[in-house]
Amino acid sequence: MLKSRILAATLLACLSLVALPAVAQDKAADGRIIVKTQDDLPRFTYQIDMKPSELLATDDATFNAFASRVEADIDDMLAKYLIEDKATMRSVLDLKGKIALLKGNDSTAMKTIGQERALEEKPDAKLTNGLRDEAMIHATEQAHASSGEVYELAYASYLESAVSQLPWDVVGTNLKSLKRSALIAGTGRLIGTAQADFDPTYEANEGSISQNIGASLIYMRYSIDRWVPVADETAQVLSKHIAANDVRKPDIWEAREVTLAESDDLPPVVVAIWDSGVDLDLFPGRVHTGATPTDTTGESGIAFDLQSMPELGDLQPLTDAQQARYPAMQDDMKGLSDLQNSIDSPEADAVAARIANLKPEETEDYLETLRLFGNYSHGTHVAGIAARGNPAIRLVYGRMTFSWETMPPKPTVELAERSAAAMQAYVDWFKKNNVRVVNMSWGGSPAGYEPALEKHGMGKDAQERKAMARRLFEIGRDALFAAIKGAPDILFVTAAGNSDSSNSFDESMPSSFVLPNMLTVGAVDQAGDETGFTSYGENVVVHANGFEVPSYVPGGRTLAKSGTSMASPNVANLAAKLIALDPSLTPVEVKKIIVETATPTDDGRRNNINPKAAVAMLESES
Repeated sequence: MLKSRILAATLLACLSLVALPAVAQDKAADGRIIVKTQDDLPRFTYQIDMKPSELLATDDATFNAFASRVEADIDDMLAKYLIEDKATMRSVLDLKGKIALLKGNDSTAMKTIGQERALEEKPDAKLTNGLRDEAMIHATEQAHASSGEVYELAYASYLESAVSQLPWDVVGTNLKSLKRSALIAGTGRLIGTAQADFDPTYEANEGSISQNIGASLIYMRYSIDRWVPVADETAQVLSKHIAANDVRKPDIWEAREVTLAESDDLPPVVVAIWDSGVDLDLFPGRVHTGATPTDTTGESGIAFDLQSMPELGDLQPLTDAQQARYPAMQDDMKGLSDLQNSIDSPEADAVAARIANLKPEETEDYLETLRLFGNYSHGTHVAGIAARGNPAIRLVYGRMTFSWETMPPKPTVELAERSAAAMQAYVDWFKKNNVRVVNMSWGGSPAGYEPALEKHGMGKDAQERKAMARRLFEIGRDALFAAIKGAPDILFVTAAGNSDSSNSFDESMPSSFVLPNMLTVGAVDQAGDETGFTSYGENVVVHANGFEVPSYVPGGRTLAKSGTSMASPNVANLAAKLIALDPSLTPVEVKKIIVETATPTDDGRRNNINPKAAVAMLESES
């Protein structure tokens, strides 16, 4: 999912904004302020006397003194605020644990690991959270050192013993993820990121950084000092364990799949992929071409560029240089996908080595290019999932342009208002062209605006940027909500998000919207088990396969990708098939069938769609 990038690119704004009025906050019995959303939390700013990249490489005493300032603010926040959201508390505790490890306070680090696990609700995370940190702590105790050959051997021994006692069917995916992190661990990329991303931001803000950058520096220092030295041992232990235990989970989806036939001669159903663009050449006979072209729209869709100005074309235009790099970057995208899924391949080996060995001066260009082509291919991949097995589908695009460069567009009031108008223009085009289903595999939140404001040196400190971001967020949120609400004849299907957090606490849009013509989708794997990344919330009422889902990228290559971005079009796919079978269905009726025929799990956390059951219900009621 293109989490936060979307509206960070297209719904940012601000030059001079009036301060928001103070809002009364509820308090707990102990006097602490009750935190209801992520935006209720305070923001912190740190004045430092060296560039972030220099701070990252400085001596332990200097860096730990900075980490202690961050720690003091965390403790002060916990003393004043009651954070009931478990995901947020886990992230706070994790940062405290990393600071403790850097300072050699292993008992504090162990305590935070236990606290985090107690807050975990997903079975796999409850067993694996803090596993590598725990191994580091036990190795330090055994070796009486936190580095060196004896320490590394003790780390590997503990990790091997720990993972061997875990139930593979529960934790296998998480262990694969940890192995992937180990394979790409490297110092050069971290230093390069600090130089390219954080140093200019520091200079733009006259020597200050937000707690977001501060936390990132702590994680980077932890990676350089503690994680990179044992990454090879981690990969070796987990590779051995995975090879011995990796039995692919049973696939529940094949038996549930519904495939419509050309011979059924079903009426066409227009489905919009509101995303980064679609390579329509890959879907012959399944593209809607009935729209009347204008100076700003095509016969099969509507598009806006990075500045929310109208633009023609189903795919984002690439420069000649970018086009020349695309074939090789497809190999890297495949390699990353294979790494994610622990598939041994030449592409996986190559991309792991490339990322792990990036030099600081190579980092920015490589990561920007990877983001560019990840964005470029996203909408086509989503479209392939939505169109699968449905000859009646007629695809159209609502192409958005996402920022891929380290420095995002400068926020302006004009851009925010233009972006809000674009949101309405997309939906107006969908309504005019009889779109029945829209898939939205993207999202944004108030906090997502703050980094761009900081990078451009806007606002006197992090607290002021939070207020500015809130105002900007509301411009986009209100416009998007009104546009969707004003299209009651269209079913909008959206991805829950990939942050393993509550979409309502994060105020994610559009996934937190509650509307009768919206359906928010969480991700499960091929066996119907909850993925570690999927976000959740009261309005996440159905789940679909979002793990290793194969589909096309521009040009026609097939790649498997994971994310709620892939789960959402699986539901859009089902919705379009139901409408093809009965065009009289309203969005509310389609939504009701999908939800009521989904299979609830015993723990009540998931409600997995069942296309065959949905079609059977439709036919029984006809």
